[in-house]
Amino acid sequence: MKRQGFLYRLFDLYYDGFRQMTLGRTLWAVILIKLFIIFAVLKLFFFPDFISQHAEKGQEADFVAGEVLEMKN
Repeated sequence: MKRQGFLYRLFDLYYDGFRQMTLGRTLWAVILIKLFIIFAVLKLFFFPDFISQHAEKGQEADFVAGEVLEMKN
């Protein structure tokens, strides 16, 4: 008995597509490695934790609120 539901057909489409991929697997691996580099490695070097460096422990929310209000004026 073949299922005819929308979700099953959608799953079957992607399952068959990824199963038969050859070059696509390599491209997906490259994409995932690039995303890891962008979000993990670059964040460590170029986006330091500014709030923890400038606000006292437990006063982070007040620091952010003060900075936001200061920018508006």
